[in-house]
Amino acid sequence: MDNMIIKRDIAIPSDDVVLRADVFRPNTSQQVPVIMTLGPYGKGVEYKTGYAPQWKWLLDNHPDVLAGSTRSFMTWETVDPETWVSWGYAVIRVDGRGSGRSPGSLDILSPREVKDYYNAIEWAGTQNWSNGKVGLCGISYYAINQWRVASLQPPHLAAMIPWEGAADFYRDFARHGGVFSNAFLEAWYPRQVLSIQHGNPSAMKDPWLNASASGADINALSDEQLKSNRADIIQAILDRPLDDGFYKERSADWSKVTVPFLSAANWAGFGLHPRGNFEAFMQAASKHKWLECHPGRHEEWFYLEKGIQLQKRFLDCFLMGVENGWKDEPPVLLHLRKAFEFDNFKMRKESAWPLSSTKWTNIYLSATGNNPSLSWSAPESTSSISFDALGEPITFISPPLNSETEITGPISLRLFASTSTSDMDVFITLQAFSSDGREVDFQGTVDPHTPLAQGWLRASQRKLDPERSLPYRPYHSHDEVLPVTPNEVYELHVEVWPTNIILPPGFRVALQISGKDFGRDAGGGNEAWASRGSGPWLHNHVDDRPETIFGGRTTVYAGGNTESRLLLPIIPTGDE
Repeated sequence: MDNMIIKRDIAIPSDDVVLRADVFRPNTSQQVPVIMTLGPYGKGVEYKTGYAPQWKWLLDNHPDVLAGSTRSFMTWETVDPETWVSWGYAVIRVDGRGSGRSPGSLDILSPREVKDYYNAIEWAGTQNWSNGKVGLCGISYYAINQWRVASLQPPHLAAMIPWEGAADFYRDFARHGGVFSNAFLEAWYPRQVLSIQHGNPSAMKDPWLNASASGADINALSDEQLKSNRADIIQAILDRPLDDGFYKERSADWSKVTVPFLSAANWAGFGLHPRGNFEAFMQAASKHKWLECHPGRHEEWFYLEKGIQLQKRFLDCFLMGVENGWKDEPPVLLHLRKAFEFDNFKMRKESAWPLSSTKWTNIYLSATGNNPSLSWSAPESTSSISFDALGEPITFISPPLNSETEITGPISLRLFASTSTSDMDVFITLQAFSSDGREVDFQGTVDPHTPLAQGWLRASQRKLDPERSLPYRPYHSHDEVLPVTPNEVYELHVEVWPTNIILPPGFRVALQISGKDFGRDAGGGNEAWASRGSGPWLHNHVDDRPETIFGGRTTVYAGGNTESRLLLPIIPTGDE
């Protein structure tokens, strides 16, 4: 490692505390650009031990990943220092306030954490070995807080790659359509955040420092002290059913995001990872912005050769000033998915998102004869079908497709429905099936059998923001609770997160509607999470969804004045 200088537990001052960081940089007298991450997972938690099942999966499936690197310095969801230092970059990993070896009160994605990030970026940009250009590149949490700190516009922030993040804390993360996404938080927060809270004596050992990864060797805290030294994020969300200042201060301000960025979205990250990446590309004020979309697990494509070379080209351009043609790349780079093809994802470059060639197409719901179906033409007669909200879902299925059909883009559902109780949650899942009944699914960010698209909405939060809603992406205000009268029909506009799929002739499109999370026995599981199609993103907190209110009987209406329909982004083929 003679070509790399490693400095551990470096002090980065941030107002009232000192943050701790590990710095990896080339052994050179030249000034170099910086790639930085800051977050709560612990700079001293080794990938292969702290996330052993995920590490094993990655190497089992990609034994040649990160060729040329010994992979000896890797941590979860961050860049490999060996790889990037060999390319002339400094890599800095910072423990966020209250996590790892950085003291302070733990409050994830808070304004205080983001101000710390700003200070860390400015520290890195003014070191004598730095060329003054700081880039951000990381997955999930390390993507989410990129949008937040970019909103503060630190002068030395020159470019960023938010890889599979989220941007709207309410809509992307905490409350999908107003429904509390509790299961992920209840598992993730203690497992990956509290386990490495600063001062936690049960935290893993940092193998590189030969000390506690949480700093407990110098500042061990009791359970009571740990609890008093952190915000209760789960209770805070449960206590706030509406989108208030708590959520807004943890969300991106698109008007202030002006830095060049490459927003990398996963086609199958429903529940957390894709929505913010798409919204960023559509709304951020940046003049230089790109959207890339890919399949696979979220810790997979980030490290694969095609993903890492994409990152390098972008960062070389904006951090090193390399004239490599990146600025001439079309702004939208799509890896396309075909039914039952899991190793062949061809890239297609586009000029806009949604795609400029999109043929927005309605497919209509019908329940004539109590037989749920989809039709490309509006039904002539009205119909309805009922189901127990917490029982078996209903699935509307289309006729066989006449030709190859590509669906790429955001989706919206106009649904007329009623409930026997005082509120209802609707869970929407887009599926497709082959002529012999096999479901088309894909490896998602977490779940190995993710359906094609998902959406959620609470009927009492059906109010739309007319200024921000688009025909293909309804935007709900979530600023007041509207009464729901039993057995009264309501028009609901459900946002279904974007997707991509190319279906052969003879396949069928299906729309499942339920009053609970999508789930089915698909065979095979994720090594770290329950996996039945929705991964860990479940909505089953009894206080948010009491059975007396959300366990009623739901009726879906179709045709006539209750014309329920799904708006699909159909992309014409070369023959059309």
